[in-house]
Amino acid sequence: MKKRTLLGCLLMAALPSLLSAQEGVKDSLHNSLQEVEIMSIRATETTPVAYTNIGRDELKKRNTGVDFPYLVKMTPSAVVTSDAGAGIGYTSLRIRGTDATRINVTANGIPVNDAESHTVFWVNIPDLASSVKDIQIQRGAGTSTNGAGAFGASINMQTSEFNTQPYAGFSGSAGSFGTHKETLRAGTGLLADHWTFDVRLSGIGSDGYIDRASTDLKSYYLQGAYYSGSTTVRLINFAGMEETYHAWNYASKEEMELYGRRYNSCGYMYTDDSGKAHYYDGQTDNYEQNNWQLLLDHHFNNEWSMSTGLHYTKGDGYYQEYKGERKLKEYALVPFTFDGNEVKKSDLIRRKAMDNHFGGAIFSLNYKDDRLNASLGGGANRYYGLHFGRVMWVKNYIGDLTPDHEYYHNNGAKNDANIYLKGDYRLTDNLNIYADLQYRHIDYKIDGNNDKWNDATDALQTLAIDEKFDFFNPKAGASWQIDRNNRLFASVSVAHKEPTRNNYTDGKLDEHPKAERLTDYELGYTFANKYFHAGANIYYMDYKDQLVLTGELNEIGEPLAANIPDSYRTGVELMAGVELPCGFNWDANATFSRNRIKNFTEVLYDDDTYERWEINHGSTQISFSPDIIVNNTFSYRLKGFEASLQSNYVSKQYMSNTEQKEHSLDAYFVSNLSLSYTFKLPKTKSVTVGATIYNIFNEEYESNGYAGSGYYTDGDGTRHRYNYAGYAAQAGTNVLGHINIDF
Repeated sequence: MKKRTLLGCLLMAALPSLLSAQEGVKDSLHNSLQEVEIMSIRATETTPVAYTNIGRDELKKRNTGVDFPYLVKMTPSAVVTSDAGAGIGYTSLRIRGTDATRINVTANGIPVNDAESHTVFWVNIPDLASSVKDIQIQRGAGTSTNGAGAFGASINMQTSEFNTQPYAGFSGSAGSFGTHKETLRAGTGLLADHWTFDVRLSGIGSDGYIDRASTDLKSYYLQGAYYSGSTTVRLINFAGMEETYHAWNYASKEEMELYGRRYNSCGYMYTDDSGKAHYYDGQTDNYEQNNWQLLLDHHFNNEWSMSTGLHYTKGDGYYQEYKGERKLKEYALVPFTFDGNEVKKSDLIRRKAMDNHFGGAIFSLNYKDDRLNASLGGGANRYYGLHFGRVMWVKNYIGDLTPDHEYYHNNGAKNDANIYLKGDYRLTDNLNIYADLQYRHIDYKIDGNNDKWNDATDALQTLAIDEKFDFFNPKAGASWQIDRNNRLFASVSVAHKEPTRNNYTDGKLDEHPKAERLTDYELGYTFANKYFHAGANIYYMDYKDQLVLTGELNEIGEPLAANIPDSYRTGVELMAGVELPCGFNWDANATFSRNRIKNFTEVLYDDDTYERWEINHGSTQISFSPDIIVNNTFSYRLKGFEASLQSNYVSKQYMSNTEQKEHSLDAYFVSNLSLSYTFKLPKTKSVTVGATIYNIFNEEYESNGYAGSGYYTDGDGTRHRYNYAGYAAQAGTNVLGHINIDF
């Protein structure tokens, strides 16, 4: 309460002087109004953090038919993967080895991460990139922002673009695996000197590289904006609808040898007498997500500006799957008699559903003059979601089975509020200092029955989570512009993060997840002139109780994690680029890192007795954290023609934290070749036609998977360890053609 009172006093003290200032603002400010809401969370050239900006033109070139993670995969320290194997559907992104649950994502300053899982399911907001003006990716703890804490990176998206003139456009793509994408966009331009309206409609589909890994995505983006002098009001609504066939089981090496690299066991029902396997057609994930944003941006004068936003997201959906030989009691069903035999296990179809609500408000009050650039900001959000499961069908069932037989039900409620004060001050003409203080409070509850069975109680697990977290996250640093071309920066940041829903619901029954703490040290150098730029960033990320992926998956293919007392990620990120007047460009970046758990103890369980076996491995490599990542792009432009060759190398990774050979992903080197030509036709602004050949050297590789271990005891009492793993095979050479027409 004291903090809220202090904040109110600050605002009340500041507003009278601001409102009495000059009402008129220069015309140049009018065009910058749409930037106000992200000023407080984005880094600038004097902010001592490692970041990469991707502008509208570059996004447009890349956005021809793959999901968002693939649009940013050439940025430093990034690794992407696709369940379906071809970049459409369920795709994910890791930065500096940290998974998506530790990457903070905002759109116009508003949190995009799911409040409970902390990840972003890009499949729920398909083709949002077609309505994004630009992106900033901050690596490490980054600057204070809204939403879940950043433990590897932050992605800040700015949607739409201020267009004074009416426009329209169409983009279409088609290629291998039945992949297609269609996008229509239009805008009114400025109407009556105050109003603009923009719309975008998209449809995306693919059969997937993996068998039956089909995707059917639809989305839209609507925006109405009002501009008046120094004020902008925007109402934004974007939504996505997806139906995706499951491909999250992956395949073992043995299964690939027997059935091929495209093998998908999801939905398997039975094999008939002729040897043909039959699969359940309804093994799909179905979800709709509707996002609303109301944004107000205002310049009081040349120094003071403010931004406020209200938001609401409604999510509703389910996934359905065929499960063979399941215990009926685990689904609140009684045994039945069939053909004179008592049936306690049977095949069934279950549906797991969610009904989610997420809303809140954000604000920032910004000040900028010749020396000081400061922001007081924050937000408050409320999440409420229902999770429930229903049995839709049971083989040969005789008894009372309603169409909506519910076997588990729980709800989650989360309140999340933060406030931050940060500033960048120019001490001298060349030296800036930076300070950033954030306080964050989380109140999280889960009540009801989990979908997991507890053998000890012979009942579904009971969820009674009631957690409160209070985090103080200070950051400080300095930036030194040595001369016109050279810049040096250094910073130290502290960040905290609460566990995700899965950490509570899918972890071991006798383990309670803890909050994580990160101390992030960054030292960077950049050089830039007219034709050449280069940079190096050294980082050391020291973790306490880091939630590290174990390599195991839950029943819907989501990775499981466990707290590790002491661990670190350290490395150097190198960047270089050349832009020559002849049209030749070269861009490259490389990350060389060491990602280690300081003293890892593995726990295995006997298959029959569940007896624990603890094995101390000492220092081990953190799962899914390659030591080397290299990206390289050669491009050439001549008038309307453009060609680019993108290459990506990722070194060997382990899918668990024990460095078992059977748990490893081999290194891979993949190159894509893009060709395009832009010209004009009557009544068009431009027409671009082109094609991208993905994986031109037909590299056979896997970019993701799962792994685990167990043990059994023989008659002599000797313990025998065994390992298992599944791999996400990625597509070989494939082609996607595209056309873009702007009117």
